[in-house]
Amino acid sequence: VVVVVVFGKKSHRLVLLPSLIPSGKEDNKTQELARNQLTQSTMRKRHPKAASDSASEPSSSSQQTDNNNDVLDKKVVDVRRSGKTWFSVLILIIYSSWAVYNHQHGNLPRPLTAKQAGKRGFSEIQAMKHVTALTQFGPHPVSSDALLHALEYVLAEVEKVKETAHFDVDVNVDFFESKSGVNRLVGGLFKGKSLVYSDISHIVVRIMPKYESEAGENAILVSSHIDTVFSTGGAGDCSSCVAVMLELARSVSQSAHGFKNSVIFLFNTGEEEGLNGAHSFITQHPWSSTVRLAVDLEAMGAGGKSAIFQAGPSPWAIENFALAAKYPSGQIMGQDLFTSGVIKSATDFQVYKEVAGLSGLDFAFADNTAVYHTKNDKIELIKPGSLQHLGENMLAFLLRVGSSSDLPKDKTLETSSSDAAIYFDILGKYMVVYRQNFATMMYVSVIMQSMLIWVMSCLMGGYPALVSVMLSCLSFILAWIFSVAFSVAVAFILPWISSSPVPYASYPLMTIGLFVSPAVLGSISGQHLAFSFLRKKPSNRNSNNMELSPTLRDNLAKLEAERWLFKAGFIQWFVLLVFGTYYKLGSTYLALVWLVPPAFAYGLLEATLTPIRFPKPLKLATLVISLAVPLLVSAGGFIRLAGTLIGMLIRFDRNPGGTPEWLGNVVVAVVIATFVSLTMVYLLAYIHLSGSKRSIVTALCIITALSLALVASGFLPAFTEDTARAVNVVHVVDASGEEQASFISLFSNTPGNLNVEAEQIKEGFSCGRENKVDFVSFEAKYSCVSKKDAEVGWDKSDVPVLRVVNDEKRRGDDERRIMAVSMETGGSSRWILGIDMEVVEDFTLQVGEEEEDEELMIGRGEKSSGEDGWHQIQFSGGKKAPTKFVLKLYQKKGDEKKKMQRPVLKLRTDFDRITPQVQRVLERLPTYCSQFGKSTSPFTLAFLASLPYTT
Repeated sequence: VVVVVVFGKKSHRLVLLPSLIPSGKEDNKTQELARNQLTQSTMRKRHPKAASDSASEPSSSSQQTDNNNDVLDKKVVDVRRSGKTWFSVLILIIYSSWAVYNHQHGNLPRPLTAKQAGKRGFSEIQAMKHVTALTQFGPHPVSSDALLHALEYVLAEVEKVKETAHFDVDVNVDFFESKSGVNRLVGGLFKGKSLVYSDISHIVVRIMPKYESEAGENAILVSSHIDTVFSTGGAGDCSSCVAVMLELARSVSQSAHGFKNSVIFLFNTGEEEGLNGAHSFITQHPWSSTVRLAVDLEAMGAGGKSAIFQAGPSPWAIENFALAAKYPSGQIMGQDLFTSGVIKSATDFQVYKEVAGLSGLDFAFADNTAVYHTKNDKIELIKPGSLQHLGENMLAFLLRVGSSSDLPKDKTLETSSSDAAIYFDILGKYMVVYRQNFATMMYVSVIMQSMLIWVMSCLMGGYPALVSVMLSCLSFILAWIFSVAFSVAVAFILPWISSSPVPYASYPLMTIGLFVSPAVLGSISGQHLAFSFLRKKPSNRNSNNMELSPTLRDNLAKLEAERWLFKAGFIQWFVLLVFGTYYKLGSTYLALVWLVPPAFAYGLLEATLTPIRFPKPLKLATLVISLAVPLLVSAGGFIRLAGTLIGMLIRFDRNPGGTPEWLGNVVVAVVIATFVSLTMVYLLAYIHLSGSKRSIVTALCIITALSLALVASGFLPAFTEDTARAVNVVHVVDASGEEQASFISLFSNTPGNLNVEAEQIKEGFSCGRENKVDFVSFEAKYSCVSKKDAEVGWDKSDVPVLRVVNDEKRRGDDERRIMAVSMETGGSSRWILGIDMEVVEDFTLQVGEEEEDEELMIGRGEKSSGEDGWHQIQFSGGKKAPTKFVLKLYQKKGDEKKKMQRPVLKLRTDFDRITPQVQRVLERLPTYCSQFGKSTSPFTLAFLASLPYTT
């Protein structure tokens, strides 16, 4: 520590060792000793004459001291930081984050030809031939002729695999036609439903070594689905997965002679109708009892890297994948979001895990999420290298586990939560995997050490330090509140200035100006407010009452406030670490990597144990070292998550018109603002002493204003032909009322009205919330309706019929009413039936026209219901599926008047048939719109019927 001491007209520099500097908590005796040492050391430096002169001229010395304070203000403490330097660091961080994202999610391997891959390698060029062939059949949903053609193609290809297999390898091919079945899942998207299926077909291929006796009893299952929704040819979802499996089967058939286990490839159908293919295989196929591990290949977009987004419950599979994969890709953050229900979707992996009790891996392509289940799920969007990436990873994994003698032998793997795996990849090159018990031990260790450091700091610093901690907490709270508030304000503005509530759907980078800029501006505002409080708080520094000028004191307060803003990042990530550890969240590792490296960098370059020492501006090296590891580990995942969320807005409204138009924007705004406030806390701490603070705020305001102006001008369309709005055009025949009605319904799962689209179609559509349509599985609360020529294009024989064939009331203590209802679906093999569980206690469903006829599909037992009190039976079948059923209802006791308020049954039947009226609408539909399909969506022709409650 250099102290400038002034005597008369001369100044002397005196160097004091840290041991001579008193701390804020030292007693008076120690402080007096330090002052005496300072005085004695100084007097030895003085000239005797100078001493007498200083004693006789005190006023001159005082004046000189004031002048020297000005020198201290300028030279001892310099609080100014170059704005250019800050901008350079900001650009470096943005570039590094984008580079991490591109390398982690966009760096794909080179596609190999069949010659380059060889017999035992994987060739994307060969796999893409399968994708081309399958997409040429067009949409191929269950019960369609196109699906039969797709099955025939896959069957022919696996027969070729059998013919060309290694002579020491057995390849068994089974064309499996399932019986009727019912699938009830206890969680996820299909909770509260009975998923019934009949006459669905699959192709099952088993590859195993000829001379390994136990190989047939221990199998690894690799599964995907051939069928698509009615609205797309499904290049991404999931012809690409089927193509990868065909090429894998060819390769494995050349290598399996060295295996100790068999590999089963399941090409199933019925996945898009409620995971029926996986359920029928698990419950009906004889090979299912040999499966020890399940791997599901899926897509929620088209192309890119296929990453693991679900693993477990046993960590065995993910641990072996991490060791074997050439380009490992996977984030447990996706698993946390998927299992929590934030991402509304379901895959076959749920059946394998929940029904069969299997562990394994779930992969998904996630590029171009906006095209999911629309016409734009095309082969052109599959980036070169996408299939090569998944194929090489899967091949390496199968070679490892197929040859392993450690494959779990028990079908049901009982795994405690402490044994669950935490996993994430780094740059798509390395995968980190560790178990929950180790994670808990590591997290608790960091928590305890952090608490010890904070407690000791507060004890040493006293009341001023405690105040600083509280103000630091206030700083990140204010930053988050202001960040969210500014972004949400823009979210509310967008529907008022744009023709679409999601004007950035086709240009996701616009969210930088619309949400990122306001979020950063809000974080700066919140920190600025806290910075002002921190400057005014009492300080524990300079407790030996050294006389300092007001300017110097203010500069020192600024420097100390800057440090506390930086340390606010430690506090917020510490809180998240505690929260994640308590609830055992897999993504808790993110809090760890955002806490430990910055704390280490600060301790290494900035921290001091001496509270009396003057603070200095934070070093830029501290910031660079602090953010290096966090950005490397998490930047790619954060950007990918934001992009996926924006793409999902295309299908955000599950009940069209059921959510406010601004809600989707608010969700995106809150997520982006949370990311900004959490990750930029360290960077923004440097801005308050930067000369560029005002320039940055002005630039952010200009960027936001220009983005809003661009949206208002309509220069960039919200939707394009390649990023289309999700709509449905359905010819509805409603036979649920006293009079039969028919009309064309136009509705959208994308937020926003359809006035522009209806005007362009010119078919007499009227739009509004008065045109509600109850499609049983959902309700279109906003739609456009046209009755023009709607009375033709369908046949009366297609109309479903619900009629009571027996109605009796039991006598005795149990006076419950039992009603037998005959249901004829008019030839439809795809229907949804809603049963009012507020009236009905239990029910059964059987095939046939009479009560004692054929097989029982759903027996008696506990039935769950949704939040609205309805239990849904969702049926899907092939061309041979039954169309006549008998439903027996066991009704509850209760108020008869209350029961009559709504029908006891409501039914929707679907036909994949385009009527002339629908054809006209589709031809005039804007090119930026696309039909959207899912398991609960109606086809282009739907019939509605209901059965009212009768006394």
